[in-house]
Amino acid sequence: MLEERRLAVLRAIVEDYVSTHEPVGSKALVERHHLGVSPATIRNDMAALEDEGYIAQPHTSAGRVPTDLGYRLFVDRLSGVKPLSPAERRAIHQFLDDAVDLDDVMARTVRLLAQITKQVALVQYPSLSRSRVRHVELVALSSTRLIIVLIVDSGRVEQRIIECTAPIQEQVLADLRSRLIVALSDKTFTDVPDALSGFDQAFTPDDRPMVRSVLASILEMVTERLDERIMLGGTAHLARYGESFPIAIQPVLEALEEQVVLLRLLGEANVPQGVTQQGVTVRIGHENPVEGLEATSVITARYARRDQPVASLGIVGPTHMDYPGTMSAVHAVAQYVSRLLDEQ
Repeated sequence: MLEERRLAVLRAIVEDYVSTHEPVGSKALVERHHLGVSPATIRNDMAALEDEGYIAQPHTSAGRVPTDLGYRLFVDRLSGVKPLSPAERRAIHQFLDDAVDLDDVMARTVRLLAQITKQVALVQYPSLSRSRVRHVELVALSSTRLIIVLIVDSGRVEQRIIECTAPIQEQVLADLRSRLIVALSDKTFTDVPDALSGFDQAFTPDDRPMVRSVLASILEMVTERLDERIMLGGTAHLARYGESFPIAIQPVLEALEEQVVLLRLLGEANVPQGVTQQGVTVRIGHENPVEGLEATSVITARYARRDQPVASLGIVGPTHMDYPGTMSAVHAVAQYVSRLLDEQ
């Protein structure tokens, strides 16, 4: 266990390096921070921190930079996720309150996260496996074409158009609509297949082809992996780091282009290792298992509906980021998205 003075020195090194992107020397620590000890003591503490793997010297005669282990200790020792200022909270509210539907909420959220943190933002759509059916609507578009509208409690709206082999009877369509609303309202997506088992038997043989087409489309909507959709924004922020990235930016960009990589980042970030205050998760450097992202940190939080987690959002950026500020922003946005979903 590091003594408090060495922790203070490490904290100062992290803060200075995040601010300047330049290796930090003992002289700079003395000038910028009131650590209450002599320069010689600070040099001894830095030597001890280097021996223990928390800081490193990039080249001879240079100052020190934090290692992944140093960032990890810094994050783990944060006293809590600091609250945003009233002005920052008002900005979040005003930006997200104008969203008109779930797609708009997701798009605004990813833009907001990228703007606030100046990092690459990721927002995962709510998991349909935890969703419930709010309403089913069937509308005839022509004598042989109809549209199915499935409204989910998370605010998502799914649609399918069906071409029927025979003319659609208005009375049959109304009966089917009524029966579907009764059978599916408030059902979870995982319960829908059982609720529709044998459903077509209530209709005449002549009407069953149309009914089965509708049922097949509904089953497709509730079983597709639509929750694997992720919005990405703010990749241009990577360019502002230039040569301060320990590795080339190109592998990072290539990794972020893969949807499976994004899902893995959001999925594997929510594990016991790295969980910090108030449900915010931080994975630093080589804690990220994705090739090309070894020099990045991933900060995520789950958002919920009715206190049930439904998906994740977060950011990807260089390891030398403002962890307290970024963690605060990710936490606040996740909390507000949860509130929006509860109000829908």
